Amino acid sequence: MHLIIPAEHAGKRLDQSLAELLPDYSRNRIQQWIDAGSVRIDGAAATRKGKVWGGEAVELHPAEHPSEQPYKAEAIDLDIVHEDDAVIVINKPPGLVVHPGAGNWEGTLLNALLHHCPALEQIPRAGIVHRLDKDTSGLLVVAKTLTAQTALVRALQARDVKRVYWAVAMGVFEHAEGGVDAPIGRHPIHRTRMAVVDNGKPARTDYRVLKQYRQAAWVECRLHTGRTHQIRVHLTHIGHPLVGDSLYAGRRQVTVSFHRQALHAYRLGFSHPLTGADVEWEAAMPEDFRSLIEALEHEC
Repeated sequence: MHLIIPAEHAGKRLDQSLAELLPDYSRNRIQQWIDAGSVRIDGAAATRKGKVWGGEAVELHPAEHPSEQPYKAEAIDLDIVHEDDAVIVINKPPGLVVHPGAGNWEGTLLNALLHHCPALEQIPRAGIVHRLDKDTSGLLVVAKTLTAQTALVRALQARDVKRVYWAVAMGVFEHAEGGVDAPIGRHPIHRTRMAVVDNGKPARTDYRVLKQYRQAAWVECRLHTGRTHQIRVHLTHIGHPLVGDSLYAGRRQVTVSFHRQALHAYRLGFSHPLTGADVEWEAAMPEDFRSLIEALEHEC
């Protein structure tokens, strides 16, 4: 791109001037171009803080942002629990991001799916129907056709997909089972978090204590809705944040060390989009989760 700085921009910083001249791009994006050496002013390398005085010739060679490029297929191992002509059921390990996004444009489940099944390039989001947080392990389903994806999305919206999780939550539960029916939305101050807020979307989680330990409890959680961070937010809301949850537990800790939120999607069931039959799978407890349970047992 070639631009001439207008006279009325005299005295402005280069990045400010370019942000006004190129409203389709954010100022942060333009600063990244300048820092990468992709912007020259009157033939010389530019700096973002350099001022312009009008009449300068600006030449830009902007690199495409990862979000604007086709997602790449990558050879990443997948633990496939089941696969047929319509669906793939995957046991996701902790640490694997499901969908590319800021800071994680490669090395995701989506990249792995494109390598495993190249035809998924023709399906929105490579067939991904629902997500798990990066550090949550367990089962999720991927659709291999548009028809299957539509059917599964509708089933999720109708709350006809069975999703059951194991969690280890801090503290002693007053009741052996219960439910949290509270709307979830973006935290009004901490924008990276979700929270129970009056104007949030309806959300319900049922829980059952499988085993109460001295510092924490092994809990089974059943989702009726699928809001972002739902189990983590709902259990925090009733005073029982997940062990290892650095986002929601704050400084609260147990004596047993665990380096991710203790959450595992262990059961998944739905009506098969091809056959109509009710199908269900379970994923064994990951080794780190098992070790956490054993450590808590030994403290009793």
